[in-house]
Amino acid sequence: MTSNSKPIPKIARLLGALPVPLVFCMVLVLGAPAALAAGDATAGKKLIGACAACHGKDGNSASPANPKLAGQGEAYLLKQLRDIKSGAREIALMAGQLDRMSEQQLEDIAAYFASQTQTAGVAQPELVELGREIYRNGNHERGIAACTGCHGPAGLGNAPAKYPMIAGQHADYIAQQLRHFAEGRRVNDGEGRVMRGIAERLNENEIKAIASYIEGLRP
Repeated sequence: MTSNSKPIPKIARLLGALPVPLVFCMVLVLGAPAALAAGDATAGKKLIGACAACHGKDGNSASPANPKLAGQGEAYLLKQLRDIKSGAREIALMAGQLDRMSEQQLEDIAAYFASQTQTAGVAQPELVELGREIYRNGNHERGIAACTGCHGPAGLGNAPAKYPMIAGQHADYIAQQLRHFAEGRRVNDGEGRVMRGIAERLNENEIKAIASYIEGLRP
């Protein structure tokens, strides 16, 4: 050690003795809580007065036309709030409602609804077989990908990828969104157009069957 050298902290010496992949994993794990804790659910609860009218105070909407937000992935909720505010996702009933919300307030609202527990739904028995077949296996001949690829077998989604939890969601809402994707009225599924590409290949009976099957899945 030269006279200009500084002592190496003990933690640095310990990390230096570990394999690089292990150090990388430790950094990811130790850094994860700060990255995931952006929203404050307690603060968010104070901001959802207007939201509650359509989505319920706990995020479980009474109307099947309005989505349940309870238990939804926080990152997905935040993306939708940002998209609605920016106009990337157009919802007439929400026009202007988020204009004065700060980024932190959007994060807090997302955190609040993500912290709630979703109520269960029920599938229509006569639609289960067709809905399950398409949900699990898709239709390769018609270019319809299985829903499980992004949303998982149980419909729990993929939080890191911002794929939403759809299990237990109102069938009417799911069907409405599939129609909107098919018609090009909803376009915030990214440059890959995954949802639009699937929805435009579904007929009305298949849309209803998939939506009903999804509502019957348990989150």
